[in-house]
Amino acid sequence: MSLTLHIAADQWRGRVRRYVQDASAAGVTVVPVTKGNGYGFGNAVLAAEAARLGVATLAVGTYEELPAVTTEFGGDLLVLSPWRPWLAGAIGDDRVVHTVSRLEDLRQLAAGAARPRVVVEVLTSMRRHGIDPGELAETAKLLDDVRFEGFALHLPLAGDHAAEATTLARRAFEAVPTAARTVWASHLSAEHAAAVGRDTDAEVRLRVATALWLGDRSGLTPRATVLDVHRVRRGETYGYRQRRARRDGSIVVVAGGTAHGVALQAPVAASSLRQRATALARGGLEAGGRSLSPFRVAGKQRWFAEPPHMQCSMIWLPADVEPPTVGDQLDVEVRFTTTTFTHLAWD
Repeated sequence: MSLTLHIAADQWRGRVRRYVQDASAAGVTVVPVTKGNGYGFGNAVLAAEAARLGVATLAVGTYEELPAVTTEFGGDLLVLSPWRPWLAGAIGDDRVVHTVSRLEDLRQLAAGAARPRVVVEVLTSMRRHGIDPGELAETAKLLDDVRFEGFALHLPLAGDHAAEATTLARRAFEAVPTAARTVWASHLSAEHAAAVGRDTDAEVRLRVATALWLGDRSGLTPRATVLDVHRVRRGETYGYRQRRARRDGSIVVVAGGTAHGVALQAPVAASSLRQRATALARGGLEAGGRSLSPFRVAGKQRWFAEPPHMQCSMIWLPADVEPPTVGDQLDVEVRFTTTTFTHLAWD
């Protein structure tokens, strides 16, 4: 049972390398990020790819993700999730750079004997984690007791936030004039990151994942194996829920279910009228028991016969469509950040 990501290796690696090289030529240091499901590749795989790139630092999302990358990547490891007091046991590995987003946490780290490596996250309009800019003067008093490696800015995805990054970086460097002039930024283009660096006379280390690993998906092809095909006549029942076929057709059983992330999705960020209309239409169809699957047969996405199972899915084909045969590979449209593939095929 195979849900496979086929990777055009030379094409994909060439594009990833060009991204890093172009950013470097613009004066920006790229810090690759791998976290969660490793953007469909897995964290260990992307750590090895980061090592191939020769970058100095790899970022991970959480402390729990460190063991998967430490043997594959030999450089520094930045943890993006902020350090908290219950993570005191994580202090000690000299390769790890800790993110600090609260003044009280910085005080605790500064009071210890370990002098950990830290970046101080400044609160942005994202408003997720970060020390308020008004607390930067207090922050400055504690930095001699840790190994301070710059300020971090986690910016929103929507809109152009280069001006916000510049303003916050200037405020931070004014409060801590003797500190390392380094900004670790997320969600800027390489061009905007370079502009922030020029405007603040700072080194910008651009933490990047989606644009790096998934920026061009033409060389990334998910495919699922057909496991079974069954002809069904109108009125016959099928599936866990024993639905009755409304007309003649075929049930195609294909690899890939909820355990792989198939048909699992986050709430839609419906910010436009078109997106809201699409969400309403999808909700109406699902209320009527119809849901479009990510699997393609004969060039079209096909309907689920019923909600996906844990490791496979049942899709419906009308009688006028020639069904695939067992062992055929179907194209699948998936969200890479929520999909776990059973195999990676480096083509």
